[in-house]
Amino acid sequence: MTHDVLDVSTQRLVRTIDSLPDDAYPAPSLLPGWTRGHVVAHLALNAEALAGALRGVVEGRPVPMYGSPEGRDADIESLAATSPSALRDRLLASTTVLGEALRHLPADSLDTEIERTPHGPGFAAGDVMAMRWREVEIHHVDLDAGYTRADWPATFAEVLVSQLAQRAGATLVATDLDQTWQAGGDDDATPRVSGTAADLGWWLTGRGDGDGLTTDGELPRIGAW
Repeated sequence: MTHDVLDVSTQRLVRTIDSLPDDAYPAPSLLPGWTRGHVVAHLALNAEALAGALRGVVEGRPVPMYGSPEGRDADIESLAATSPSALRDRLLASTTVLGEALRHLPADSLDTEIERTPHGPGFAAGDVMAMRWREVEIHHVDLDAGYTRADWPATFAEVLVSQLAQRAGATLVATDLDQTWQAGGDDDATPRVSGTAADLGWWLTGRGDGDGLTTDGELPRIGAW
């Protein structure tokens, strides 16, 4: 993917958030226990954390995204409790900083590993753009503010299903793409699940109950992702 692809998705997200009236921020999102304010706070802090980690890569010093899972959660709660205007400003600033960090990442640093938390699982610096794209597109839908999975770019939906197909233990058929993923071993022994790439992708993230999907057996249960 390119910077432009992430920029377009980010701009759509910012427009949605900017259009929300202040009294919409405390309303529930599609994520259990999270308001829309929590989702915006998470998106802002995620961008800041990724940008900080990338700066560490450039400077040659390891910088984990978060100090700890508990600290991450506490920061989200704290920021979510601030005013809608503060949340909007924080999100816009964070996406700008992350965009700059991505553009200044040297090509020879793409394989540098970044830790999510100290001594925890890591990921390559070169994966950050795709990771952020997932965050933006999926959580844009989680806001429950008019943008749905049906609005996802077709390329994003296809990439998401490709990345998460193994979670299903089934043969997946994207009816709008004429594409199949065999993720369950023996084709005759696993269910065949069909639907649009967006519906498949949404289900594979552990969201929804399989709306829009059909299967020739029992629909596998997908845990939270």
